[in-house]
Amino acid sequence: SSHFGARALSAFYSIAANMMGFPLDESDDDEDLSGESGWIPWFCGLKGHELLAEVDEEYARDNFNLYGLRQRFQLYDNALDMILSSAPDEDELADDAFLEVYRDATQLYGIIHSRYIISPRGLQVMRDKFIKGTFGTCPRALCDSQHVLPIGMSEELQTATMKMFCPKCEQVYSPKSKYKDLDGAFFGTSFPQMLLTTYPSLVPLDPLRPFVPRVFGFKLHKQHSLI
Repeated sequence: SSHFGARALSAFYSIAANMMGFPLDESDDDEDLSGESGWIPWFCGLKGHELLAEVDEEYARDNFNLYGLRQRFQLYDNALDMILSSAPDEDELADDAFLEVYRDATQLYGIIHSRYIISPRGLQVMRDKFIKGTFGTCPRALCDSQHVLPIGMSEELQTATMKMFCPKCEQVYSPKSKYKDLDGAFFGTSFPQMLLTTYPSLVPLDPLRPFVPRVFGFKLHKQHSLI
């Protein structure tokens, strides 16, 4: 029975990850996906979801934080119930209707997440991820591995994928391939600015080093860096 449960959970993980466009790590053990936990930590533990914060259940239960969301999702009530429930079990995984609700639940969680990460508690959680380098570093060599922040190009779901914002060069870059399909609306367009305004000590103080084009060691006359 337990062996079946692990295999079923692994199978669901594959379906869900493929549906969301996230790559799978075949080296992960089935046991990593099983065990007693809530839906939120389970969802944030899926491969490709490492950048997501675990929204506090109290926040997700507060109607004030959910304002305007009901009309955006056909299965809103079921989706919210799923988000606030436990991780999927064998019976749920055998239910054909589960994935239909799951699709709305993932998108509803994404919008709640975009609101949570600009709340006081959410900003603290994301600040810790930023300091640890969870979001990665700027690909621009002259930014000296500056930590980056996730940003959305639109507030609307399924409009644009997530990008990475560098606080030093203030440019936006594509993320690593395993995050390339994360919906940008899960983070919103204002998150980096909110975080850096709330925690000004995180703003890089070193002046931006421009690239200076040279020919045989000599600067080009009246030529400026494109960055």
